[in-house]
Amino acid sequence: MQIRDLPYTDPGRPDTRSGPRLLLWLGRHQLAGQAKAMAWGVVHMAAVAALPVALGIAVQAVVDRSGARLALAGGLMVLLGGLVALGDTMLHRTAVTNWITAAARVQQLLARKTAELGATLTRQVAAGEVVAVSTGDVEKIGWFVEALSRFGSALFTTLSVCTALVVYQPALGTVIALAVPALVLAVLPLLPPATRRADEQRDKAGYATELASDTVAGLRVLRGIGGEELFLDRYRRASQEVRRAAVRSARMWALIAAVQVLLPGLLLIAVVGYGVGLVEDGRVGVGELVTVYGLVTFLLFPLRVFEEIAMAYSFSRPSAERAARVLSLGRTARGGEGEGPAEVPAGDLYDPESGLSAPAGRLTAVVCGDPDAAGRLADRLGGHAAAGTEGVPSALLGGVALDGLPLETARTAVLVQDKDPVLLSGTLAELLDVPASGAVPAEAALAAAQCGDVLTALAQASPEDSRDPMRTRITERGRSLSGGQRQRLALARSLVTDPQVLVLDEPTSAVDSHTEARIADGLRALRQDRTTVVFSSSPLLLDRADRVVFVQEGRAVATGTHRGLLRDDPAYRAVVTRETDPVARPANELDAELTELGESEQIEESA
Repeated sequence: MQIRDLPYTDPGRPDTRSGPRLLLWLGRHQLAGQAKAMAWGVVHMAAVAALPVALGIAVQAVVDRSGARLALAGGLMVLLGGLVALGDTMLHRTAVTNWITAAARVQQLLARKTAELGATLTRQVAAGEVVAVSTGDVEKIGWFVEALSRFGSALFTTLSVCTALVVYQPALGTVIALAVPALVLAVLPLLPPATRRADEQRDKAGYATELASDTVAGLRVLRGIGGEELFLDRYRRASQEVRRAAVRSARMWALIAAVQVLLPGLLLIAVVGYGVGLVEDGRVGVGELVTVYGLVTFLLFPLRVFEEIAMAYSFSRPSAERAARVLSLGRTARGGEGEGPAEVPAGDLYDPESGLSAPAGRLTAVVCGDPDAAGRLADRLGGHAAAGTEGVPSALLGGVALDGLPLETARTAVLVQDKDPVLLSGTLAELLDVPASGAVPAEAALAAAQCGDVLTALAQASPEDSRDPMRTRITERGRSLSGGQRQRLALARSLVTDPQVLVLDEPTSAVDSHTEARIADGLRALRQDRTTVVFSSSPLLLDRADRVVFVQEGRAVATGTHRGLLRDDPAYRAVVTRETDPVARPANELDAELTELGESEQIEESA
């Protein structure tokens, strides 16, 4: 796999049972790249290891006054220098390729999971966790995958050099062969506490960042109530905790760095001291001592690689655990991917958990006093069971379980627009360029959503005075628009899609009553003979629905028309009219209210 071949056509199905299993799965998918990097690593390290041999030959040639051996040593050094340069260049190229391709594979898997779960992702895992996994954790995973090949080549070269030393100089070689594993193992006990301190710093930094974001987002409100100093003090305390955690982490890594310098230095001193004694006894030549010293110096290089791979695994294992946790999430609490029929089922939409039924081709309004419960119910109607709700049955469309359908089929069948839809940055034409049936043109959707004033405002801001609102760029999350304008554009986007079943959660909460009434009429006309479910407590929307379902404590307890329920059901009336006392009012008051509602409708129609 080369970088130019990215992205992957199919990144595969990862093993998400644990972090180490995910790392092993990534390694299996890069065997060719790892073997290539390891081969170049062996070439590089073997050439570096052979340089002391050539240097020792040169020194001994000078001592023996042998010009031929000195020339041979010089030529060998030139050859080894070329191999060192070639091996290092190709090792870096292949190792970085392994890093980037592994990180790209994980990022593609995360992007696929995000697209699969949609808005339900942030209900199962915090948005900040997803961002952290997609950035820092992906880097750490790629680091470990990249370091594997260098570790393999360093291990092979170290074993070869130690064996050669034992054969070449048994006395010195045995000391070195015993000392090298001790040096490798000496730093390992320090890595777990260092990793824990680094994770603690990461968690505290994430909390401080989240606190800062919340403070900035709510700064206007905080200034209004005089609470900005309170939140600033909280951020100062969080920032100081991050600083203290960073200092504790830095101290541990400084200790590890000191050990990495101290112990190899002691080994070099011991080897030189012992070797000088052997030279004085005539058991070892000067050139041989130089060769051994050079090989010991070389062994410090793979020792660093051994410590790096231990460090990389200590960092990447928790990162892989977090990535595996996100990648293991499913569309439902059962994690099902859907293997049912690919055909889009037709029929009534039914939720067994609440008993809510939405007849096919009708506009059904749902009144639910608990906004959170309404959001969970809307998710279930879209085939997404909330996290932690094992055993909750799936919603049925035409008698077919939605969470048993393939993802594309389920999304073609049912579209859920939550109460806080997101507008991505881009032009209005790009915003409305979504997968759709083609039956609803953008103009009709915009008209039904009452976007006339939005189009006028966008036309005035159009580039190059083209007066074309479709070419006007909308900023990220629609921040250049008001809340009502964003809500209506999001509704228009959903109407353009023209799904078989459209579920809308509070689609008109940010618009005035006159606009809301016209939207209700436009929605009813445009979605004629299509199944539409609207979660709302607005009388204007409820009165235009074919049927109204009242959901209380998670169960559908009443069904009828808005006026009928308003007259006969005190609990329904308390939710819709926001009465504190659900006791039935006198009949003359109810009749007067219904009469006023009818008169307001006539005024709206005449307007």
